[in-house]
Amino acid sequence: MSRRCELTGTGVQSGHNVSHSNRKTNRRFNANVQRVTLRSEALGLTIPLRVTTRALRTVTKHGGLDTFLIKTGDAKLPPAAQRLKRRVQRALSGR
Repeated sequence: MSRRCELTGTGVQSGHNVSHSNRKTNRRFNANVQRVTLRSEALGLTIPLRVTTRALRTVTKHGGLDTFLIKTGDAKLPPAAQRLKRRVQRALSGR
């Protein structure tokens, strides 16, 4: 199971541990991914997602999953989130 956010695509980054003697050893910076269920008002469903805490704060700031997906450009969303965005847009246009 990859440590990648399903809404933003944020994943693992790499860098260095730097010791006092300035020796550099490789390390990983894992994304803080949490399993959450978010409510989609347009679809009337709760959707289980693996989301970083930063993305969760952004979803809360926008006022929910639906508005986050609609306000975010397609270039910034991974393919799974783009599919979810299209489902939400179809549901909202059908109203």
